[in-house]
This record gives sequence, structure tokens and C-alpha cells, in this order.
Amino acid sequence: MTDSNARTAALAEALRSFIGNFKRRLRAQSHAGELSWSQFAMLSRLERDGPSTVTALAKAEGMRPQSTGAIIRDFEAAGHVTGTSDPQDGRQTLWAVTPNARALVQAARAARQDWLLAAIQKNYSPQEQEDIARAVKLLERIVE
Repeated sequence: MTDSNARTAALAEALRSFIGNFKRRLRAQSHAGELSWSQFAMLSRLERDGPSTVTALAKAEGMRPQSTGAIIRDFEAAGHVTGTSDPQDGRQTLWAVTPNARALVQAARAARQDWLLAAIQKNYSPQEQEDIARAVKLLERIVE
């Protein structure tokens, strides 16, 4: 392995490790109540993207439809979602978040945002914040 490849491999490892730690810290700030992180992510997707069928939601979340269906049933029992008949295919149900679930998701999102804002302001100078902004733009290319 060349020195350049070794440096790049070390960078990839450091970035992967940082992202894992960062995600855990964000999750800790979300205050999602009794929901697991995967349940919260699914509820958040419904809140953000709008009503969806179990099949479409499973595909978007990278889950099996059977597992997604079980989570939706739990959400319905908890009052987090309501179902209506799909106008394009009456055999399917479109699931949407309830107002209470929307408030839960938005509060958790705001808590994560507040924590991150405070952490940036506390730990970084204005110049370092500009450096972070540039780094974010560079890192966005990884997922494009």
C-alpha cells in the first residue's frame, strides 16, 4: 500500500468512526420517548415525506415489508399513524402521521438542532466554523 493509499485509508477509518460517534450523540439528544432509533427514523420519514404504503416505506427504509408492517401496526396502536385507502389502489393503505406524532418528531428534530448549534458555538471559533462549512460542502459529494 502506498503512503497516499495508507493516508486515505486512515482518513476513511477516522471519518467512519467520527460519523458513528456523531450519530450516537445526535440520537441521544432526540428524546424520542419509547421509540427505538429505527422506529423513530421511520416515523420521521413519514412526517417528512408524507403518507406512504407499507411497501414503499419498507423500500425507503431498507427493511422487509413484513417488519415494516409490524412497526406500522404498533404505531397505529400507539396513535402515531392513521391509515386511509390508497386512491390509486384501494387494496393498499396510505399511512400518515398523526398531529401528536408530528409534534414528537419535530420536537426531537429541534432538540438535535439545538444541541448541535450549542456544541458548534461552544467548541469552535468563527474561523473554525467557516472551516467546518467548507468541509461539509466537500463531504456532501460522498453521498451525491
